[in-house]
Amino acid sequence: MIQYALFDLDDTLYPRDAGVLRAIGGRIEEYLVVRMGMAPEEAARLRAEYRSRYGTTLAGLLAHHAVDADDYLAYVHAVPVESLLRPDAALAAALGALPWEPVIFTNSDRAHTERVLNALGVRRHFARIFDIRDMGYRQKPDPLAYRHVLAALGVPGSACLFVDDSLVNLQAGKAWQMTTVWVGPDAAPAEGVDYCIAQAADIASIAARIRVQEGLPQRRARSNAKRDG
Repeated sequence: MIQYALFDLDDTLYPRDAGVLRAIGGRIEEYLVVRMGMAPEEAARLRAEYRSRYGTTLAGLLAHHAVDADDYLAYVHAVPVESLLRPDAALAAALGALPWEPVIFTNSDRAHTERVLNALGVRRHFARIFDIRDMGYRQKPDPLAYRHVLAALGVPGSACLFVDDSLVNLQAGKAWQMTTVWVGPDAAPAEGVDYCIAQAADIASIAARIRVQEGLPQRRARSNAKRDG
């Protein structure tokens, strides 16, 4: 039975066309040029290669280069989140009505996560945040990242709903028996995907369907008291 709803952050809680990840992508290539001395063409090529091979640019940099992960994270996340995102009342209502505890499970760092959640007006709904540092710089879809989160929560994967905009991340979650929800414009039936939604606020309809399948009544909205995770 599901106990937790794990949410990715970027391009999951807000639409892709908000431009946050696009801005971060520009900062990543700038980092490779400014901090590592690469030509712009090489920076773009290496970023694409590492994303394909490792899931994120940072994972590739940690595997092959002596980079300061904290310097990298601070540099690439220096984007104008507050001017790109606005409070999302529909998302806040959907999160507040979930019958399970919402949890952030992100490859970003905590500072960026806090800025995004505050800009969306949903910070109060997340008592627990698992960021890249919490996971020892392991990143989705690395199985060790999932293992860490499940161990910290003290539950098997089957006790988690997992919402992400990345198919490969969802398929990695499915290997841990998570119930998977693909969110975004690319979401479509695929191996390892249980549900598809256009935007994160649509999770309310998925929750209702799961509760019916589990044979349980709908629950009232949870308490939204904030605590550190």
